[in-house]
Amino acid sequence: MKTNRFTIAVAGVFLQVALGAVYAWSVFRVPLMKKCGWSISQVTLTFTISIFVLGIAAFFGGLWLNRRGPRVVAITGGLLYGLGVFLASFSYHKLWWLYLSYGVIGGIGVGLSYIVPVAVLLKWFPDRRGLITGIAVGGFGAGALVTAPVATRLIQQVGVLETFAYLGIAYLVVTVTGGLFMQNPPANWKPAGWSPFQPRAKHHAVRDYTLGEALSTWQWWALWLLLFLNTSAGISVISQEAPLFQETALVSAAAAATMVGITSIGNAFGRVFWAWASDLLTRKMTFLIMFLMQAILFARLPSIHSASTLTVVAFLILMCYGGGFGTMPAFAADYFGSKNVGPIYGLMLTAWGFASAFGPLLIASMRQATGVYRGGLSAIAGIMAVSMLVPVFVSPPRCALRQDEAREGTDRLPKTTAA
Repeated sequence: MKTNRFTIAVAGVFLQVALGAVYAWSVFRVPLMKKCGWSISQVTLTFTISIFVLGIAAFFGGLWLNRRGPRVVAITGGLLYGLGVFLASFSYHKLWWLYLSYGVIGGIGVGLSYIVPVAVLLKWFPDRRGLITGIAVGGFGAGALVTAPVATRLIQQVGVLETFAYLGIAYLVVTVTGGLFMQNPPANWKPAGWSPFQPRAKHHAVRDYTLGEALSTWQWWALWLLLFLNTSAGISVISQEAPLFQETALVSAAAAATMVGITSIGNAFGRVFWAWASDLLTRKMTFLIMFLMQAILFARLPSIHSASTLTVVAFLILMCYGGGFGTMPAFAADYFGSKNVGPIYGLMLTAWGFASAFGPLLIASMRQATGVYRGGLSAIAGIMAVSMLVPVFVSPPRCALRQDEAREGTDRLPKTTAA
């Protein structure tokens, strides 16, 4: 059984790598503008729609996998994702079709499949919640590392629309294959020798909340806000990454694509690193550090013109961005239990969707209005500075703490027999 859970983890990572190719969207922006005459905001809206729909679909995917099992949800999502990207190849001078195919159909597919490895692996690895969720979504962050250079080469050789067709087929094959491995552990399964009342598990919820119970607490909404704020910052850079590099550092499209690939490593690495760190530092402290780092980095970003320095700064920003997704599933499971983490965290991912509408459109509209990225980047730096207040005040549901303390206290009482 132990080997089985690691096999499922590997399959989940490959599934997430294919889904994470959505983060390479910025390499399509300039070619689509040249091919079809669309504006920055029009092309950026495709990415916004995709991520917004993703966040909504992840919630329904979480509900569905609780009823039908993870394999069906993962495979269905993979089919829709591959189909949506493939259909985007027919978008020539039809912006609405690009929105529908890549944005809506592809976004639904990504959302349905994305939640599956997260929910499944949290159940298989209760002993390493932070680390395993970081690994599970780390593949998603690495998607652009593979896709950005491949897509750029394909665009140069066959054209931007034809590239969607090739990628759509590849995504479908990889996601459906990975989805076949997705399954939940047996009922009441737990790793040998592990107990939720061990010292390293002291922050775990002692009971499983239903979705309705979780929504009735202010803590769920606080976690939603944490994810929204952290995502808004990083996704604004991701949506404009290639052109931002070209304009700020004056590099070629090929060089910018390479920089996108390098910085995407930060997205993937941050998901694993910060999730692992959160097991040691606590989830609250991890978010506080990430917000502080981003406030400093975004404030510094407009004055950087060196390609190497810009790559390092963007790498660190994407580390923090990925860290939010690596840490939050464990955060949610700590507060509300792992049994219903699919729908609970799935609904929380709507923060990702709303952030995709806020961050990218903020920076794109300010860039189009002023001709430079400085204003948008400085605004995000200010938002990150204020965001540091949220992790300071968030705390576990009080009823869960009282139950935890009562259980531990009962365990310490001497055993007696009735008279």
